[in-house]
Parts: sequence; structure tokens; C-alpha cells
Amino acid sequence: MRFDVVSLFPDMFSVVRDAGVTGRAHKQNLWSLNAWNPRDYTHDVHRTVDDRPYGGGPGMVMLAEPLECAVEAAQACRSNAGLTQTAPVILMSPTGQRFDQAMAQELAAGPGAILICGRYEGIDQRFIDRCVTREVSLGDFVLSGGEIAALAIMDSVVRLLPGALNHADSALEDSFNDSLTGLLDSPHYTRPEHYLGQPVPAPLLSGHHVNIASWRRQQSLMLTASRRPDLIVKARNAGLLSKADEAFLKQLLA
Repeated sequence: MRFDVVSLFPDMFSVVRDAGVTGRAHKQNLWSLNAWNPRDYTHDVHRTVDDRPYGGGPGMVMLAEPLECAVEAAQACRSNAGLTQTAPVILMSPTGQRFDQAMAQELAAGPGAILICGRYEGIDQRFIDRCVTREVSLGDFVLSGGEIAALAIMDSVVRLLPGALNHADSALEDSFNDSLTGLLDSPHYTRPEHYLGQPVPAPLLSGHHVNIASWRRQQSLMLTASRRPDLIVKARNAGLLSKADEAFLKQLLA
């Protein structure tokens, strides 16, 4: 697994390389990271990477050539490293497809990606048309640049790699995971058994694995129905809800 990031601020990516789960996975050589600064592929003394937009308007637009040269350098480096599988070139963009757990799982099964982090008002569309294979958005909001979105994507993908988490099954219990039929995860509790008058729910103390699984599933259904009912509809349309799930939801919504 290898990520290449094209960014004017490559130092921002040290956090995902050095800290936490992703940092530990990087030290274990489960994945690698290379950064490519478009300024290194300019030809003027000012290392210009942007210019005024045709047609007028506020802000500046990133030039196509430095970005394309950076992508070509990343692709050549990947090839020289023996990575024969073509990596997708993904642009962080508010006009892109909404990133979700299914996409994270898809990327985790592949060779990684080349992530393009734009800045300013936008990027010359000709670079997007020539080089980008996929546009991805974190949600309906705008960031100052694509770096934070790229960090989030890398974190979500790397933690899915075998050996990245301390417990191999930890990722299976994440919200949106297939094992939860795409629903939200249930609440979690740990010691002490009583905290400021609030006890741990009795089923979790029973030691009865079937009852614990049933309680967690019901909590997952309750939480999803109240906060993300769209996920209930999605799971139902896909035929992922059991008869017991439907009976509980019917009782819950009665």
C-alpha cells in the first residue's frame, strides 16, 4: 500500500505518517507515503503555481502543468519501485463523490492512490480532464485545501490494512461496516462499573454472548433510526435487515 500526495504543504502529512495507528502501521512497513510539491515542477524564479482565472472573478486558479508534472513524477516513482498496478488519481473536491466506508474498503484492497490536494479558488479543468480518475468529497462543506481531506482518507484506509489495528476484528465493528449491515455502531462502556451514578447496562455484565449481541444490535438500530434513518432505508432496500431487526424497529417506532 502506497500513497502519493500532491500538495503545496507536504509537511502537513507528517502527522499521519508518524502518529497513532497510521504511524505504527508505517513503522511496520504496511504502507508508505511520498509527497510531491507542484512548486518543484515550475520554471520561473517565483515558482508560480497559480494565476488569475479566465473570465474574471475572485481568487486564483492552480496551473495545470506543475500539477501534471508532479503526477507524472509520482507515477514514474511508483513504477520504478515495482508497483505494476495502476493507482487511481484522486482529487479532493466538493464536486466529487461522497467518501464513505465502502470506498475506504475498496481503496484498502488496492495499491493505494495518488491524492491531489488543491488550493485557492480551484484547479485548471484541463488538468482534471487529463489526469484525474476520481473526484472525492468528505461532505457538503468547503475546506481551505485538500490536505485535511486527504489525511482523513488515508487514515480511514490504512486502519483497514491487515495488521494495522491491535485486534484483527476491531474494524469489523466500526460504524458503516458490512458486519453491521451499514448501520451505526452501538455504545461502548468500560470500567468502573458505576460512574457518577450511571451503571453499565446489565446485558453487558451478563456474560451471555447471545444476549450481549442482541443488545448491541438493538442499540445499533435505535441509534441509527434516531440519527441516520437514511441508513436504515438503505439497509432495508438492500435486504440486509433481519426479521428480528424489522420487528424491533416496528416496536421502536410504534
